[in-house]
Amino acid sequence: MAETVSPGEVAHTVVHGHRREHADRREGLIEIGEAVLLAIVAIATAWSGYQTGKWDGHQASLYSLSSRYRVQADSATTLSGQQRLYDTNTFGFWLQAKSQGHEADATLFERRFRPEYRPAFRAWLALDPLHNRKAPAGPIFMPQYKNAAADRAVIRNRQASKAFEEGTKAREKGDRYLKTTVLLATVLFLTALAQKFKVNGVRIALLVVCALLLTIALVSIGTYPRA
Repeated sequence: MAETVSPGEVAHTVVHGHRREHADRREGLIEIGEAVLLAIVAIATAWSGYQTGKWDGHQASLYSLSSRYRVQADSATTLSGQQRLYDTNTFGFWLQAKSQGHEADATLFERRFRPEYRPAFRAWLALDPLHNRKAPAGPIFMPQYKNAAADRAVIRNRQASKAFEEGTKAREKGDRYLKTTVLLATVLFLTALAQKFKVNGVRIALLVVCALLLTIALVSIGTYPRA
């Protein structure tokens, strides 16, 4: 006599099969979601790391440029001081010779004036300083007195400060990408952790958290300046 199967058993088998199929489909979707997350994280991490390296390179280059400008500024400042001392000394010798009536010596010292110094000296003489008490104490106090080395030192110091500030900004931009890389590493860790759980609800919850963190990271990367 053939064994009969009740309608209830058939219905139970069909329902169980549908549940199993639904569970398999959901697990497959979860795995696809995890794979997509991992792929996006890998690409975003590579890009973020690349930008971090680029900004670090800019920082190093700008700091090096700032140091070079600062050295040039120091050299120009030293030269400026030496030239100013030379101008003061030669003027002192000229003034001494002039006051003692040694015109030949005064003419000799006047010939030794630097080209930059002569316009200030002529402007100072035009004020009749030997009789005019309101005249400045010497040509170096005249508006016409120029020193290219001193001007160059000012320019180089300004350039050094600007390069240093830009280097600091480059470092800050690189730090932003570095922080984003850390956030992406957290997403990677949580995604890997989700794969360890057999309970789909837990895996889905972790994937949602990962998706939110990844969104924050991607928005940050999209708004950060590129090197």
